Amino acid sequence: MILDVKNLLVGNYMSEYPISVKPDVSFNTVISFMADSGFATLIVMDEENPMPLGILTEREILRHVVSGEKSMDQRVKQTFIQPFVSVTPDTTVIEAARLMISKRSRLLVFADTNKLVGTITASDMLRAFRETGNAQSLEKVISTKVYHCPYDTTVLDAANLLHEKNIGSILILQDTVYGIFTQRDLVRAIAKGAVLEDKVGKYSSFPLVTAEKGILANEAADIMTKKKIKRLGLTEGGSLVGIVTARDIVDAYQMEMSQSLNS
Repeated sequence: MILDVKNLLVGNYMSEYPISVKPDVSFNTVISFMADSGFATLIVMDEENPMPLGILTEREILRHVVSGEKSMDQRVKQTFIQPFVSVTPDTTVIEAARLMISKRSRLLVFADTNKLVGTITASDMLRAFRETGNAQSLEKVISTKVYHCPYDTTVLDAANLLHEKNIGSILILQDTVYGIFTQRDLVRAIAKGAVLEDKVGKYSSFPLVTAEKGILANEAADIMTKKKIKRLGLTEGGSLVGIVTARDIVDAYQMEMSQSLNS
């Protein structure tokens, strides 16, 4: 059944039972849990405060790695914790998408003033938008500036590039495109005991999943959902010409659907 975008509510698509950590938990514990569970975001909560203190993401792990700190015994409370934007189960998915993009923030779902009941992520939103039957163009959201490094680049140098360019992934080259190295791959590498001087190619995701440029948003969302990935390489004439992320696809939907709702 094809649904109307105006009727999509956060409560029907959110990820329930969000995982939280205490401020005194060490990075070592957090990294192991994130690597084992696949969670990219953890909510930081103090037992004495019903409201979350903030959100810990893979980007905070990246910042710690490039800061020069050797120890992973640092406490969560000693690092920067990202703020969040609150929505309710009755918030429309299109409004949540607009907030995510405009605020560049993660979204937490509250049933009332301080009762946290879930999170709503880009992947959750893709699942919702796919049910509308809308097929949006991705032309306005494709990232055409793609960074890459050789297979034998060190993990630390690759992490520094991710941090300096404020990007979520780097293509790994070995003659041709070998794979992709993301913040999640960095977390997994550290959890496996990787030395920062190791070759980054050993820890990259292989192979890079690609599709032809011109693919529509719903088609890209289907591939990413089935492959359980958040980034899709786009090719033209056999050459890689860009990358689109789950958040990019959400942006494409919210731009087109917001214009339609306001017209």
